Amino acid sequence: MRAIFAAGVWLFLGFLASPAHGAAADLMFTNPIVAPGADPWVVLWKDAYYLCQSGVGGSVWVTRSQRLPNLGRGDRRSVWTPPSGTAWSKEIWAPELHYLQGKWWIYVAADDGDNANHRMYVLEGDVEDPQAPFTFKGKIAAPTDRWAIDATVLEMPGGKLFLIWSGWEGTNNVAQHLYLAPMSNPWTISGERVRISSPELAWETRGRPLVNEGPEVLWRGPHLFIIYSASGSWGDDYCLGQLTWTEGEVLNPKSWVKKPEPVFTRTEKVFGPGHCSFVKSRDGAEDWMVYHSAVSAGAGWNRRINIQKFTWNADGSPHFGRPVDPGTPLAQPSENLR
Repeated sequence: MRAIFAAGVWLFLGFLASPAHGAAADLMFTNPIVAPGADPWVVLWKDAYYLCQSGVGGSVWVTRSQRLPNLGRGDRRSVWTPPSGTAWSKEIWAPELHYLQGKWWIYVAADDGDNANHRMYVLEGDVEDPQAPFTFKGKIAAPTDRWAIDATVLEMPGGKLFLIWSGWEGTNNVAQHLYLAPMSNPWTISGERVRISSPELAWETRGRPLVNEGPEVLWRGPHLFIIYSASGSWGDDYCLGQLTWTEGEVLNPKSWVKKPEPVFTRTEKVFGPGHCSFVKSRDGAEDWMVYHSAVSAGAGWNRRINIQKFTWNADGSPHFGRPVDPGTPLAQPSENLR
């Protein structure tokens, strides 16, 4: 009798996981959700998810879907295409979409075709629609104005803004550090940069030049973290590290403590997991990480986008676990299970 009951349970679970069974299949999904794809930035806005990416022709694209796992086949629109012949015409990297002070903004890195000239730029959008066309607002740089990519915005309680990015200390491509600077508005840095992280630990220094990049802000109540990518993005050992704010002055490098171990790393089947963003499920009950990984060992910059639910440790820090193997059936975000 127990054997019959167990067989029935497994048949039911198999039915849920099988893509051939209509509504039941909608309860599950598998990674990757977008292929190819890299440097994913996802936000939740008015009951829909929006994925911001660079893509064909150097354009910036925003894709809308009511289901997080369906972003790969959502409503995809080009919101900005760079003009030719400018300092920001080529190598459009890692755009991020932010709603700040009542309007949409996109932060993106670009150059003139020479990587040494990469700088950060701001695009101005609509007050409501993140898929409406964006206009070029201008360059955003600290007074030192060094090579810079991967800008993201930290908004503190009370509305004070800070820009965080990856950049060179000087004019040579030796290492990428993480910098932070105050902002007077969404398109202007108002003070000199401070360095809050450098690639120095063994797991951060695989590949040359040395790399800390892709900083992303993650709040949990009063706890503030910066999750960043480390080691060469072209290698299998690309991974995620964590900085924790000690509640001191944000612009004081001593207010940021680096976790000595990586928080998300490669497995036997997932290579180079990194450059993440974070989003809540539409019902607010779950936390999800969106990240890219290489399609196989040694694939370099041939990447795809994945999503994975994460939890929290007792001290308020995130617990990401291990990257889930491609093709493993996973439960949909909680709002899709009701």
